[in-house]
Amino acid sequence: MNYRHAFHAGNFADLVKHAALLQVLARLAGQPLSVIDTHAGRGLYDLAGAEARKSGEAEAGVVRLMAAADAPAEFAPLAAAARKLNGGGPVRRYPGSPWLIAEALRPGDSYLACELRPEEHQALSERMKGKRGVRTLCADGYDLAVAQTPSSGRALVLIDPPFERSDDYARIVETLAGLRGRNRAATALVWLPLKDLETFDGFLRDLEDAVEAPFLVAETRMRPLTDPLKMNGCALVLLGAPADMAPPLQAICGWTARTLGENGTAKVYAV
Repeated sequence: MNYRHAFHAGNFADLVKHAALLQVLARLAGQPLSVIDTHAGRGLYDLAGAEARKSGEAEAGVVRLMAAADAPAEFAPLAAAARKLNGGGPVRRYPGSPWLIAEALRPGDSYLACELRPEEHQALSERMKGKRGVRTLCADGYDLAVAQTPSSGRALVLIDPPFERSDDYARIVETLAGLRGRNRAATALVWLPLKDLETFDGFLRDLEDAVEAPFLVAETRMRPLTDPLKMNGCALVLLGAPADMAPPLQAICGWTARTLGENGTAKVYAV
């Protein structure tokens, strides 16, 4: 499978991931922060393009969020970023994680955005040009995540692969184990699809076996997990989560599942 995020930009999973990302970044502010993004993508997406219009996922995601009167306050930073990017008009462009992170950087912070696909990296590099504290590399983010994380101080590693490779789950576990060994104060935010429960539960079992640390897990089930060929939801797994992250995650995932899902449910728990 040749994954292209342009078809999915601004969908329900992006809302969950990016709203949570901005909540984590806000809680890690106050001292210099190093951010490493293992699968950065192109940074900015055209929702008026053929791919987005064909899938319709943005219409069912960010467009509905921007029109919602009942969205919880935890979505406000993401909505503000989308509004600023679109000049207050209709949502025609959607900010990916590189754009959101770069805009959130403070003096003394740094951001390394890794993207393996040359054409995606070229677009990313052009969009990040001139932004303070930002580097981009056309490289495998798994290979660089641990080595590029400082051995002390604040660090955030965002792991958001397209899951088009059979070893993605194993490499996430390997990366988190290495990260824990390098900097025990580091935070990691991992996004995963929810198709069938056994795949996700197996990942959590492998993670618990490999990493002796607590994790915070947030599941957004958009529909019952009865068809493993569909993306029935998504999950976030946090290592080194800020102490007060459970309530905002519950608000983000709960609203998304109830409002945008089909008999959707959400839960947040520690493992």
